[in-house]
Amino acid sequence: MTLSRSRRLRGTAPASRLLRAEVSAMGGDSISLPLVIVGPTASGKSALALELARRDRARQGGGAAVELVSVDSMAVYRGMDIGTAKPTAAEQAEVRHHLIDLVDPAERFTVVDYATAFEATMADIAARGAVSLLVGGTGLYLRAVVDGLTPPPEFGSIAAELEAEAQATADGVVALHRRLGELDPLAASRMEPTNVRRVVRALSVCLGTGRPFSSYGPGLQTYPEVPFRMLGVDLDRDTLDERIADRYRRQIEEGFVDEVRRLMESPMSRTAAQALGYSELRANLAGECSLDEALEAAIARTRRFARRQQRWFARDPRITWIPYGSTSEMADRALQLEA
Repeated sequence: MTLSRSRRLRGTAPASRLLRAEVSAMGGDSISLPLVIVGPTASGKSALALELARRDRARQGGGAAVELVSVDSMAVYRGMDIGTAKPTAAEQAEVRHHLIDLVDPAERFTVVDYATAFEATMADIAARGAVSLLVGGTGLYLRAVVDGLTPPPEFGSIAAELEAEAQATADGVVALHRRLGELDPLAASRMEPTNVRRVVRALSVCLGTGRPFSSYGPGLQTYPEVPFRMLGVDLDRDTLDERIADRYRRQIEEGFVDEVRRLMESPMSRTAAQALGYSELRANLAGECSLDEALEAAIARTRRFARRQQRWFARDPRITWIPYGSTSEMADRALQLEA
């Protein structure tokens, strides 16, 4: 997706510590330097963020708390807990978390909605004198709030018509992708021909505005300085693949199937319904495949998704990468960066 820049954030403030910057020009008052931790799904970034929050609290001996801000497009949905690997009730009681459980799965939620909620959340954290720590793997949401980007306008009626066309025949979405290629070859080259959501979005903008979807820029192709310290968890594919499979097995033991069964009792928005693992388990519960087959499909799709996340974040030169290890080891490395 291409976005246009609505405002440019100023350069990163100098920092002497990872989560907090001491600025002598302000009389020694402590101000917060927001930290961002990114990485592919199942990389251990949430555990790392929680560990850094705990260490900062211990180091400060009380004082302003670190609060975690989720950057996850699926964690916003209530009731989708196990499959999205949300923080537990105990973890949320220990460290305040934000931007999870915002809407019901039936509700539509966009990057614009997220950016609006994010702005209010950051103001709330600052008003309490607390420190924000962003963590997540939804790259588009992160770029929208860190870089102050806004998406092109939406054209609901056009999108609805295109979605109907995509569902009308087996190759409907591929035909739409070819049409997009005629109007905006650059945008078409940046997405899979079978990705209904992205193809419909780009084509609806082309038809609604009369200009290429990719012309809304420079947007995602530029990486300006921002007042955030950005860290990423770097792990090899074999390790990531194993962690993804292990997490699904653990989630099944924790009741993931029952969670999906409860969700099937009510409507779900298109975005919520496509969440990793949820669509595959719905197919199992509908009798379309066995549980083992559903798990195999979910693991394969999640691994493909994780590859795309890695490519997305690898393009951002502002991210400092931390080698994967135990949570304690990664926290040590993160803190050493500012030593």
